[in-house]
Parts: sequence; structure tokens; C-alpha cells
Amino acid sequence: MDIVLHFADYYFFTPYVYPTTWPEDGALRQIISLLVVTNLGAAVIYFLFGTFNYYLIFDHTLKKHPQYLPNQVQREIKYAMQSMPWISIPTVALFFAEVRGYSKLYDNIEDSPYGWFGVALSMISFLFFTDMCIYWIHRFLHHKLIYKLVYLGLYVFVNIWTVSIHDGDYRVPKILEDVINGSAHHTDHHLYFDYNYGQYFTLWDRIGGSYKHPSAFEGRGPHDYLRKLTAEGKLCGSSSTNGHTSNGKICKED
Repeated sequence: MDIVLHFADYYFFTPYVYPTTWPEDGALRQIISLLVVTNLGAAVIYFLFGTFNYYLIFDHTLKKHPQYLPNQVQREIKYAMQSMPWISIPTVALFFAEVRGYSKLYDNIEDSPYGWFGVALSMISFLFFTDMCIYWIHRFLHHKLIYKLVYLGLYVFVNIWTVSIHDGDYRVPKILEDVINGSAHHTDHHLYFDYNYGQYFTLWDRIGGSYKHPSAFEGRGPHDYLRKLTAEGKLCGSSSTNGHTSNGKICKED
């Protein structure tokens, strides 16, 4: 994947997407790029082979089966594309480890202590290991307590998140400030209108050129403005002082 990422940076990301202040070896940039490359690649494979199979291999008489839905193909495409970003995360994590030099990959067979035998063994063991993992994960997800609550859980999560980005609580772990589209980011969306359209992450705002670093993280947010007014005596407090009313608004001098 380091070779793929190099070509993607050279021909696309560096000249057309990222600002010059983002170095190619930056961790955040690599994660974002790997997410994009992985998902685009998966989508191309899915549609390419899916189209090939649908028109040249799939037995269309199966459409007459009573359990075949009228919009079966469209539904499957929709759900596949919705799930693809999430299931790509573990893969991207492995790709990220690779490009950062934490893998045991070899550029040449001679570099492997076991030669071609080691390559063949690793391929076979990979197939058996991943098959085992998929089996148990798949079986776990089909447990009745999990299977019936996934939809409800995601629905609740989406609504809680939507409320949270409007609550004015700008606290986000420092390491995630540029990744998570939190309340501070969404506040600037309302203040400046043309920025931070994202729901959960800043990825697509960065790609689309609409990302804005939150004013609140730079000491220029709504809370900072209120503190400034309070310090200057222009904001009424909870009690009446010097003839100012206590309505929590900007006070006028007599």
C-alpha cells in the first residue's frame, strides 16, 4: 500500500487536494488518504465485478423467486456502500501500520528468512486465519441480542450525536481536534455558513475545501466573546450593578 499511496500523492493528493502545509508523511494526512484510496478501490472492485457477475454470470430466473424483492439489487448496493466506510477502518489501520514501517513485509523474496516457502505459508495461514475471524465475528453479529438492536443503536447514536454538536460543549481530546467534527466545528458552520458541513468527521470537509479550524480552539469562539464582554463590563451579570439590568444581555449605560 505504500507504493499505491506514493502514486496517489504524486498524481492527485499533493497537486490537487492537500494544502502545501500538509507534508506527505504526516500521520493524519496518511490516514485520510488511505481511507479515501481504500474505499474508492473497494467501490471500483465492487461495481466492476458486481456488474460483470450480474450481466454475465447471475441466473436472472432467480428474480422470479417469491422472496426476491422488486428492488433487491438497489437495496444491496445501497447497504454495501453504506457499510463500506466502516468495515474499511480495520484494513486502513493495517495499511497505516505498513506505510509507517511497522509491518513485516518484504520488497524482495531474498529478504525473507524462509524464502518462497515462507511466502506460500503466510498466504495459506492468512486465508485460514481470516476465515476463522470472519466466522466468529459473523456468528456474533447474528446473535439475537445484537442483530435486533444494531439498527436501533445506530439510530439512537445518530440522534445523540446530532444533539451533541449543538450543545456548545467544545471539549474534544487534543489529538482528535482535527479529526472529529464536534460542537466547536459545527458552531463555526452556523457562524460562517460555508464551512464544516460534516457530521462526524472532518474528512470530507478537508477533501472538499470547506474545512475551517474552529474559532473556539483559537480563542475567538462565542464563549471567548462573552468573557471579553464581561471583562469590559458590557455584559450584565446575575445581579443589578451600577444601574445595569440583570437580564444576561449587553447592558446600556444610563
